[in-house]
Amino acid sequence: MSSAPASRSQHHPQGAMTLMRLCLLLLLSALATATNPGITARLTPRALEFGRQLGLELLQSRLQKEHELNLKGSYHSPLLGTLTYTVPRIHVHELQMNDSTVDFVEDVGVRLRVQHARVRLSADWGAQLGAIQDKGTAELRTRDLAVGLVLGVGVDGSGRPMVWSASCDAHGTSLHVEFHQGHSWFYNLLAPLLQRVLRQELNKQLCPELNRGIDQLEAALKDMRVSSQLDPFAAIDYSLLGRPLIAAEHGDVAIKGEFFRVGKCQQSPCSPLPAALPVPLPAALPVVHEPMLLLAVTEFVANSAAFTYFTAGALRRNISGDMLPRRFPLQLRTKSLGLFSPQLQERYPDQPMELQLWARQQPLLSCRPDALRGTLFSSAEAFVVLPNATRVPAFLLNIDANVTGKPSISGNRLRGTVKLTGLSVTQVTSHVGPVEVTRLETLLKFGLWLFGVPWANKRLQAGVPLPTLHGLRLLNPQLSLQEGFMLIATDLQHQT
Repeated sequence: MSSAPASRSQHHPQGAMTLMRLCLLLLLSALATATNPGITARLTPRALEFGRQLGLELLQSRLQKEHELNLKGSYHSPLLGTLTYTVPRIHVHELQMNDSTVDFVEDVGVRLRVQHARVRLSADWGAQLGAIQDKGTAELRTRDLAVGLVLGVGVDGSGRPMVWSASCDAHGTSLHVEFHQGHSWFYNLLAPLLQRVLRQELNKQLCPELNRGIDQLEAALKDMRVSSQLDPFAAIDYSLLGRPLIAAEHGDVAIKGEFFRVGKCQQSPCSPLPAALPVPLPAALPVVHEPMLLLAVTEFVANSAAFTYFTAGALRRNISGDMLPRRFPLQLRTKSLGLFSPQLQERYPDQPMELQLWARQQPLLSCRPDALRGTLFSSAEAFVVLPNATRVPAFLLNIDANVTGKPSISGNRLRGTVKLTGLSVTQVTSHVGPVEVTRLETLLKFGLWLFGVPWANKRLQAGVPLPTLHGLRLLNPQLSLQEGFMLIATDLQHQT
């Protein structure tokens, strides 16, 4: 008996392909110049195991429904003639791939191994032998499907990830077919011959089907965005700086992590520090097991953001008297600020004032094991607002501040606290005589300590939600500060 393979109008998801996509998603989900990344993500074997289990759950929920198949073919027998058949649809009842593993392949990518996979499905069928037409249902079972697939992972010239099939071996040695309804008793007599032919055809199509899925994934990655606009001023570049570095026990992804101005290609002058992920984890990080994901965010990311907003002119603000708390020790009126400049009150008795505040140079942030340290360089020009709304310049001051911060993660939100550690006020110019900057500095420190820092900490403690990717969220994340970068160690959870 010979067979003429038929065409299929649609390809269907395969278990191995879905698992590979999950592993690739994890590998690339972890959020510069030269080869130093702003962000480095490390994926551990526990993350691959998480991807394997999640992939099985998603695959089973997706496949256990009816699928259009439109399979057609024919078999020729010298005694009976030509039997043509159609299988318009199938329904998957059982899929067991518990004997499967996912691991790293050094310098290549990710490997999926499946042994003794069990699949049970039913199908509608129609058949014609000569002038005789028939139809019914059939049940197909296989108990020892084996798949070995290696997915190569790389990066193209634009920083987008790329994938390919590095190797594939898939086959099954056992296939059982049983027909129901119609003249099933007759077709069941031919079942042993049909099973052999179907098994050969299945083994022939498994790897090409998996490779087609990988090609579709690669085509989708070509359209993947590698930057995102955050607001009218800034966007962030999260392209890959090179191909993922795959070792036997982990995979590292180097992400540029640089902010840039919208509509401009302006390079930040600060260079990122290497974000070498420590192995094992620092002793200061209390973990009871190896996390799925390690994420190192260097101080370069924050400094590139500061540079971008500074050069875009976004770090400017006008402050009027009604914007300050009533109990703030410095009020924006000539009566209050005249305590530090007697000529101000003499020339403009009890008039409202406004303050123009801006960063005169880029703020700088450094990461140390004890805290985040920041230096702010600002200038403040005071104006008197006359009854006719004319603004008259009074004096210009430079105000520099040193702050320390402690970030934290809880409830899947990034939070923090900040503390003022130093403040310096100097006079640049004055149209109302000398300004007693020493007294002004002391009172300003008190006001910031009493009102400014609590106001900032209240908002920092509210936190911001950590971004999720394709339904993934961080589970029990832990944060530690290292020299030059912030390290997040976390497991992953899929949100349903």
